[in-house]
Amino acid sequence: MDKIILLRSLAGQYNDPQYFTEDPIIFPRHFAELYKKGKASVQDIEIAAVISAHLAWGRRNMIVRDCRRAMDEMEWRPYRYIMNGLYKNDNCSLHRTVKWYDFARICSNLCQYYTKEKSMEHLTPDEMRVKIYSQKSNPKGTNKKIHMLRRWMVRDDGKVDLGIWKNTGKENLIIPLDVHVFTSAKRLDITKRNTPDLQSAIEITEFLKEVFPGDPVLGDYALFAYAASEKDSFL
Repeated sequence: MDKIILLRSLAGQYNDPQYFTEDPIIFPRHFAELYKKGKASVQDIEIAAVISAHLAWGRRNMIVRDCRRAMDEMEWRPYRYIMNGLYKNDNCSLHRTVKWYDFARICSNLCQYYTKEKSMEHLTPDEMRVKIYSQKSNPKGTNKKIHMLRRWMVRDDGKVDLGIWKNTGKENLIIPLDVHVFTSAKRLDITKRNTPDLQSAIEITEFLKEVFPGDPVLGDYALFAYAASEKDSFL
């Protein structure tokens, strides 16, 4: 099968909430649904996205379990919790090697940020890396979790992603590149590169612009599904 036809078919099939009921996106989605009813804020959604993206590595059931632990700690009122300034801060594990003191540091950064700003939408991936996650600036960093967060917040087809950030064009998003997506892209001959770095992510995204005009990161679902098919997980 032609790879463009294959990618479009896979994206159409797997850009579907049924495959993401046990996925970290369910936490910002919870607040997005409340936001539509006037019962949550944009900040609630953003904070849930920041924490959920940060914990999004490893087995999905463990990610969801530990995201829920974080939401429970915040009593499911993220913005109020952040602005109160009292955070769980100890050396115990929240998720794998992420400690509660890492969580507290992110919360403190968010509090400082929201004291002056109303939304994170205008932050570049590198600015988010530095100001929110306390990582060193690295303009060439892949920033997979941040690009995933941006996909959640920007894409607006009303299926899996949330479409909360209205001033960022989805045509400008970069695919969240992890080893599975990179392996799929290599097998489909979408990239010639041998390292899953930012340049690879950009190269893959440029190809996907031809497959999904105006919405290249829709291809994330196709490459996710292709990787899953290699493991006989979905197809």
